[in-house]
Amino acid sequence: MTGRIETTEARAKAIKPIVEKMLTLAKAGTLARRRLLLARLHNQDAIRKLFDELAPRYKERNGGYLRIIKEGKWRKRDGVKVAIIEFV
Repeated sequence: MTGRIETTEARAKAIKPIVEKMLTLAKAGTLARRRLLLARLHNQDAIRKLFDELAPRYKERNGGYLRIIKEGKWRKRDGVKVAIIEFV
């Protein structure tokens, strides 16, 4: 798993706080948090990945789970800046 997504800079900045909050909730590992995330995501596979793979990986980390790397290039079709968002 590389965990890298190439997207626009604006989308990367919008996604980062949402994903980091979800991962922080998953780190608690309680049933209540699992149900809360399931109500927000509606995707059992994503919840399973958050709780079983990502939460234990970032157990000791207090935040800053994602990194945005600005590519310094633009998409040809609309000229929007491109960035890569990835897990640290």
